[in-house]
Amino acid sequence: MSSQHHHHPTVPAKPMSRRNLLKALAASSVAVGAGAILGPAAASALGGAGLAAAPAPSGGRGRLVPVNRIGIQLYTVRDKVSSLGFRQVFEELADIGYSEIEFAGYTQGNVGAITVPEIRQLLDDNGLRAAGAHVNLNLNNIDAEIEKALVLGMPHLGQGGPIAGGYGGPVPKDAWLQATDVWNQMGAKAKAAGLKLYSHNHAQEFNFTSDDPSTRVYDLLWENLDPELVFFEMDVYWAYVGRHLYPGFEPIEYVKADPRRFPILHLKDGKTNEASTNGYDIIEFGAGNIPYAAFLSELRDRGQRFGMYEQDNAATVAEPGNELNSLGNARRSYGEISSLRG
Repeated sequence: MSSQHHHHPTVPAKPMSRRNLLKALAASSVAVGAGAILGPAAASALGGAGLAAAPAPSGGRGRLVPVNRIGIQLYTVRDKVSSLGFRQVFEELADIGYSEIEFAGYTQGNVGAITVPEIRQLLDDNGLRAAGAHVNLNLNNIDAEIEKALVLGMPHLGQGGPIAGGYGGPVPKDAWLQATDVWNQMGAKAKAAGLKLYSHNHAQEFNFTSDDPSTRVYDLLWENLDPELVFFEMDVYWAYVGRHLYPGFEPIEYVKADPRRFPILHLKDGKTNEASTNGYDIIEFGAGNIPYAAFLSELRDRGQRFGMYEQDNAATVAEPGNELNSLGNARRSYGEISSLRG
């Protein structure tokens, strides 16, 4: 499909249900009352041990993530998407209160084939918005993936894995530089279509290149990805793992350096574990000790950022006292994210 033409099927909109209308009105009124996605700056300075506890609020108790910007990466509930399908999962997520969806591909496992326009209709039926997607991107498929993103109405298109080297060991500097050139080309295509192309990190992007131990990969990406064409989705959990494995930086400092480069944050929680190589275990939001209230309070942009809950192991690990149910994790985590105050 030509990259110069971005016509896509028009998905007929159904009348908004009373439930979705009331939900939308409630979300908009909360957003107006909150006034901003992020509250006052944390009082304590950043240090080698990380952010201090969030300061006591002065005046209002503004939400750090407005309820109409709380999203979920569907990888979190991939087992339910496979067994129940998008329709039932979207209904449940909308009932919980999620507004934004980040896709992890467009298939639904055991439920049968579904088209991208059909997925869009299910989003509309449940008052949900597509915020972005994790798909494997290259110069051969970028045009087709842009077309899918336009059908879904999403403003962002991204990749969940590293842009070079996969999930193996350290990668040479030249490989990363070649990847940034490709991503700048893809980013130009995305921008021409009205989209923001983004890359999601794991821990290895904070490692150093295999042939230059003085060059941190994230710094290399920062310097060589065109900030007008390619954006970042910081996975805060993996950034903290990166800080543990490859110390010498603070995750918050990248976001503060240029908040416009981070249109989406992955709100994934972790609990410190000295026995783990990573230094943390992934856990449902609110049960860990990554200092999210302090982290988000350090940021000052107003209403531009999508907060995307993700828990890699929600389908496979249950906390003591909870049944194994990724949608249950999603419900509890939504409550914890929506209660964050600055």
